Amino acid sequence: RGSMIEELKIAYGADRKYTNDSLTTWQFSHEIKPGDVVFIKRGRGGDILGRGVVTSGYRFDTSRTEYKNLISVDWTHKGDWKVNIEKKLPMKTLTDITSQSGLIEQIHDLLGIEDEALSDVVYDTYAADDFLRDVYMDYKQYNALVGLLKRKKNVILEGAPGVGKTFAAKRLAYSLMGVKDKDRIMMVQFHQSYSYEDFIMGHRPTETGFSLKTGPFYEFCALARDDRDNDYYFIIDEINRGNLSKIFGELFMLIENDKRGEEIRLLYENELFSVPENLYIIGMMNTADRSLALLDYALRRRFSFFRMYPGFDSEGFKTYQAGITAKNEEAGAVFDKLISCIKKMNQAIAEDETLGKGFTIGHSHFCNLTAQDIEKGELASIIEYDILPLINEYWFDEPSQVAEWTTSLRNALK
Repeated sequence: RGSMIEELKIAYGADRKYTNDSLTTWQFSHEIKPGDVVFIKRGRGGDILGRGVVTSGYRFDTSRTEYKNLISVDWTHKGDWKVNIEKKLPMKTLTDITSQSGLIEQIHDLLGIEDEALSDVVYDTYAADDFLRDVYMDYKQYNALVGLLKRKKNVILEGAPGVGKTFAAKRLAYSLMGVKDKDRIMMVQFHQSYSYEDFIMGHRPTETGFSLKTGPFYEFCALARDDRDNDYYFIIDEINRGNLSKIFGELFMLIENDKRGEEIRLLYENELFSVPENLYIIGMMNTADRSLALLDYALRRRFSFFRMYPGFDSEGFKTYQAGITAKNEEAGAVFDKLISCIKKMNQAIAEDETLGKGFTIGHSHFCNLTAQDIEKGELASIIEYDILPLINEYWFDEPSQVAEWTTSLRNALK
């Protein structure tokens, strides 16, 4: 897409950013696929001129004198229909309206298309019950987390490695959207070298010098701004590994919940920019990482923090645990014995003054196992290569603790 922006500047002048033009070009050439449904609109007033089904991938036809970029469409409807909508149609030349089921229904009603046709463009539904089935958390915790995110718009999930923070973040977004729409979720991972230029915009080397390129947060904000009817979720893994003040720059103020929609002039571009109200930020940080400094107070004021703990005692994990026993009693007995040992060790870790709850062993180490996996010795592999290296690091100056729990864990598998 960056290369497309460069070519657009060469062809039409370097005085514009071509954000929407490059997005349209990218979607046309890379994202539209056979089977997709397309509607043709006139302007923003609500005129629909046709409906068709895509029958081919993208191709470039050099034999044509103009409009050489092509996709074949089987036009099922041609005409001129006026859609009675409260809001105008999207401004962009090409807009993905998959998630706008209300608009799709209106157009289908107008064209006389049965509701079954919506099955081609509707994502799988995903509700709170689905979240609680997939993520080992109870209703009270889930409702608290949802309340924090809706109120603050920025939440950080913190906890020990293995408690399922990344897994939970995506499914939290799905549950709030009500559908598994991956197009309204973007994830990045921060690290010590990550910068404003990577995140928002900055100059990057090209064959002829340097050019200004936009980053993922800038582009995702543009997507959310063009689709005010839907919420968007920006997920940041390892958020405490980056220099947040350096990465967000002047946008540090705009991510506050009461500053959404306000505009500020960007560092590299003579342009007013805002963070839309329908964009939510979910960060993740490991509390067991000793090498990282605490987050500064300016960041803490802009985020709410939700602590995640191992979910061994949750109803979801207990159901999963019972399912293994139901399939194979012997394998279930071994699994139950090991989990009991892990819970006792977690209690010891939590009570250790040099460690604490932030260092406990997460449940995700033991998820997605079957009775057959346990019979094949998968648990022994997890203990030897995932858990024991962790406790060796935790109690590196207490070899007696390491020896005691190593023996206990191995015996639990017998």
